[in-house]
Amino acid sequence: MVPEPVRPSLQHRPGSDTMHVTLFRRVRPFGGPVTDLVAVDGVLAAGPPPGARPSVVEGGGRIALPTLVDAHVHPDKTGWGEPWYSRRPAHSLPEYVAADVELYEHQRAPVGVRAHRLLAHAVTRGTRAVRAHVDVAPAYGLAGVTGLREAAERLAGKLDVQSVAFPQHGVVRTPGAAELLTEAAREHLVDAVGGIDPAGFDGGAPDGHEQLDLLFGLAERYGVLLDVHLHDRGAAGLGPLRALAERTVAAGLQGRVTASHVFCLPGLPPAELDAVADLLAAAGIALTTVAPSAHQVLPFRELRARGLRVGLGSDGVRDSWSPYGNADMLHRAHLLGWTTDARTDAELTDCLELAAHGGAELLGLPRADLAPGSPADFLLVDGECVPQVVVDLPPRELVVKAGRVVAEHGRLVG
Repeated sequence: MVPEPVRPSLQHRPGSDTMHVTLFRRVRPFGGPVTDLVAVDGVLAAGPPPGARPSVVEGGGRIALPTLVDAHVHPDKTGWGEPWYSRRPAHSLPEYVAADVELYEHQRAPVGVRAHRLLAHAVTRGTRAVRAHVDVAPAYGLAGVTGLREAAERLAGKLDVQSVAFPQHGVVRTPGAAELLTEAAREHLVDAVGGIDPAGFDGGAPDGHEQLDLLFGLAERYGVLLDVHLHDRGAAGLGPLRALAERTVAAGLQGRVTASHVFCLPGLPPAELDAVADLLAAAGIALTTVAPSAHQVLPFRELRARGLRVGLGSDGVRDSWSPYGNADMLHRAHLLGWTTDARTDAELTDCLELAAHGGAELLGLPRADLAPGSPADFLLVDGECVPQVVVDLPPRELVVKAGRVVAEHGRLVG
């Protein structure tokens, strides 16, 4: 049977003066039986309040799924919507960093425009929140920070944006970077400050203490979160990772520190992985992965089973590092399934849940599980069941945030 078209304006009847009530009629939460979802002031309810006259949106029997959370994206680097940029080969982190600067100088649109363009697209694909990393370095100053703030303000009510001042060029190796991170934190321009490979790329000691001294000092002084990129494998990655956990506990910052990528974890022997996972869980360290390849994706099921928060992200989208990426977190869940050889329904569903609930936990957002009391944040797609949606990636017909339609048929509403 061909589903009925989604018609957000159908049978619109104003609600009361004191509450916003919307009835989403004939939807299938997680592919289950057809039912209705009722949103009251942005929260799902068991039914309309007495006397309410809800607006009505026809769901046409489509599947309702939680909107997704991009726990790691770099919108300041993107060339999304810009003229094609021909990339040259790069074989090391310093070469990629240099290419970032070249592309930045080549871009026609400023950061705020490009970031808004990409993040608006993400909303239409079903993203409700992002943790956005923006480069802070002498080559850019704080242009990424201010550009992201502009984009976030334009998307207020459609997308929650958590910002990270990220020292892509390093702190120890790049004079002036520490001062810029400090300014971003001191002036409360960002929610978090980042770090990068304290023992490797940034040229520090085996435990990366030079960079970590700065980051933890900023966290304790200004109350910012921490999110450290760890690309290094072996001891160069594990040393700073263990130091990150130990310092987090010593500073009382449990639940406020994230390690991103963490390429030193995949491939560890099971006993060593368990020991490191227990250390990170005790410190409340969260992790993010972007499913770049089978040998780099984090073993998220094992890590979550040991109590760690793990989020999934897009990483770079059509930037100097890669021509690929689309800021579509359902597609990223598909890639996660592909890279981990997910075959069963349960494994495919795990990938969607990581994109929805893993990122929400990491960003401190309430779980959007479509139950009464949860945020009225969901999307509608045509499909049979959750695993089939993850594999086939149907169009997002409708995206709802806080009970209001924010995107329809791939376009923002309002």
